[in-house]
Amino acid sequence: MAEAHHTIKSVVNRTGLSAHVIRVWEKRYRAVKPDRTDTNRRRYSDDEVERLALLRDVTRGGHSIGAVAKLPVEKLRELASHAPASNGHAPAATRAPTSPTLLTECIAAVNRLDSPALEAALKRGSVELGAQGLLQRVIAPLAQAIGELWRNGTITAAHEHFASAVIRVFLGHATRSFSGAEGAPVVVVGTPSGQLHELGAMLAGASAANLGWNVTYLGASLPAAEIAGAARQNRARAVALSLVYPDDDARLESELVRLRELLPAEMSLLVGGRAMPAYREILEKIGALQIKDLDHLCATLDELRKPTRKSGR
Repeated sequence: MAEAHHTIKSVVNRTGLSAHVIRVWEKRYRAVKPDRTDTNRRRYSDDEVERLALLRDVTRGGHSIGAVAKLPVEKLRELASHAPASNGHAPAATRAPTSPTLLTECIAAVNRLDSPALEAALKRGSVELGAQGLLQRVIAPLAQAIGELWRNGTITAAHEHFASAVIRVFLGHATRSFSGAEGAPVVVVGTPSGQLHELGAMLAGASAANLGWNVTYLGASLPAAEIAGAARQNRARAVALSLVYPDDDARLESELVRLRELLPAEMSLLVGGRAMPAYREILEKIGALQIKDLDHLCATLDELRKPTRKSGR
């Protein structure tokens, strides 16, 4: 076996996992078995650091830690080569390759509740990748990772709210110059009543702004009547909703039906997010456009602008 000489602090820096997550994966799932010093401090081998890094990638790809914790490293490498995975429960996310270093820095900053570090990583990403590249390759995978870690109980709601607050401010500044000109179509973006996670909605709004739409961002958990009222007041061409959690809210179906009834027939309703597949039946019934990922969202928004171009001829 490889020599065990990495401290837990070193493993945190190398993997981007928090010390809490590493301990939980060790104690609850037996993912690794670090040696102990005479003073009972953990020491990890190179093999165990690699294993933890692979488990990080695999769980961010949609696999639960309980299902993969004890898999052989060869199988983990195979699964990680396909991460981030796309399955029926994955959030609306990008198919573009992630930027591993930036993503790791962002997750580590979230774990530490370190807003300057998270802002610095996002700023560097905007310079290196451009606005849309940052959304596709960093912020969307970050939202997916945070959602998975929150669902697994390895980070708290405070971490999720912290990340949302920092990203909201950053995207507000970053997309200001991309907002549409006077006369550009309007899209109203938010989450319906009961849906408290807004990272997906923020991604949708930023993507729309980058494409030249005027975005009215409403935030999280609004009743159907208020969403429809904002859409009518702003004469929106579309309403975009993000569904992340929970995926079994019996009240949400009636909210979606009510919203569709309150919106003008010609106004498109776009729905995406991790929980979207769970509501597919009702979304099909009300004629909502089901958005698979950010690429699909951008293509749909481009398509919705075509009638305006034609009418201007």
